[in-house]
Amino acid sequence: MPVELPVIFFSVIRNPAVAVGIPLVFGMASGLITKTAIKTWYKDLKKPPLQPPPPVFPVAWSILYASMGLASHLLVKAYDSQLPGTELKQAADLAIKLYWSQFAFNMAWTPLFFGMKLILPALGDITVLTSLVYYMTYIAHQVDPRTTFLLAPYCGWLSFATYLNGGIWFLNFFPKKGDTSDGKKEL
Repeated sequence: MPVELPVIFFSVIRNPAVAVGIPLVFGMASGLITKTAIKTWYKDLKKPPLQPPPPVFPVAWSILYASMGLASHLLVKAYDSQLPGTELKQAADLAIKLYWSQFAFNMAWTPLFFGMKLILPALGDITVLTSLVYYMTYIAHQVDPRTTFLLAPYCGWLSFATYLNGGIWFLNFFPKKGDTSDGKKEL
């Protein structure tokens, strides 16, 4: 039985300002968790090479959130313009479902990583998130090729963010040779 999204998930992204605003507002809210953690425990963690300075993150994420929101709007416009049962309408429906799925994983990452300091579960989350976004981008391209220009930077940034998350876990929590502990550190 196919999964059907509640109508509200289609309705809110029909308005371009709301489609862009939702990820921006939720992203800014999750940034509050990050802001506190950056000043406390995060600064003491070992970081992998290429770690950008902290001011880069809110700028990058603001651009990415706006881009993903606009892509969702383009997808719902394509969905609305197709006849029921057509291949393109089904692809648009799948892309919108993937959009909301990746959005949930995106919103879960910050509380996992910065809020609860669960680096390994956050790595699992971002790995699933990155896979979803690549697949969503592939499907969205079939629906409206313009979405690729909006989502490709998100794919790249998530790949880089996965590297950073994995690097932080490895450098700080991966058991070292000869270590008899369980590989956990007190944060």
